[in-house]
Amino acid sequence: MMPNRRRLLIAPSILAADFSELGKQIVAVEKGGADLIHLDIMDGHFVPNISFGPSVVKTVHGLTRLPLDTHLMIDNPDFFLQEFQKAGTTYLTVHVEACRDLRRTISSIRELGMEPGVSLKPDTPLSSLDDILPEVVQVLVMSVHPGFGGQKFIPESVARIQTLRATISSRKLKALIEVDGGVDEENASALVVAGADILVAGTAIFRSKRLSSAVQALRESAVNK
Repeated sequence: MMPNRRRLLIAPSILAADFSELGKQIVAVEKGGADLIHLDIMDGHFVPNISFGPSVVKTVHGLTRLPLDTHLMIDNPDFFLQEFQKAGTTYLTVHVEACRDLRRTISSIRELGMEPGVSLKPDTPLSSLDDILPEVVQVLVMSVHPGFGGQKFIPESVARIQTLRATISSRKLKALIEVDGGVDEENASALVVAGADILVAGTAIFRSKRLSSAVQALRESAVNK
């Protein structure tokens, strides 16, 4: 399981990385104190973009000892769960909108030895998570419309995180809240105050000249402001 909920976790997203320098960049974010490596899987159907698949996840697994946090933005995720397990995924997140039987999908992820998470698009009501919250280790709140990196943060996401945190706390559940989309030094503190446990950052880290310093700066801005 993940560490104590109130220890902030930083998960650099390699969607924004320079793949010609991927090994060096992963080493750099590790040195900066990254806790996870985040991998966004897009199929061109569920979201309007294509990223990469299990082969890249396997490559990243061979480049780091950090847990791999894989986010499936794909149709029919059930067909690919085992492939991402074989590739080295530790935490596997699927979308509530993409699963015909979400409970069965989450159960399958756990049976394969991975930790299950669930995500939802910005326009999907939080109530869609009510039945599945006890079954997952994390909820990934999208703070942009999924499909492309480098988008601007949706400000209303802060209120959604606050509401979700209140729900998780009132039900005495253990699910962590992960946030992905436009996360940077300017909004990191507000996200943590609202209840976020895991900050996913792509552009804010991989577009920096010093990746290790960017990870440290994001953490400091989140906890010190």
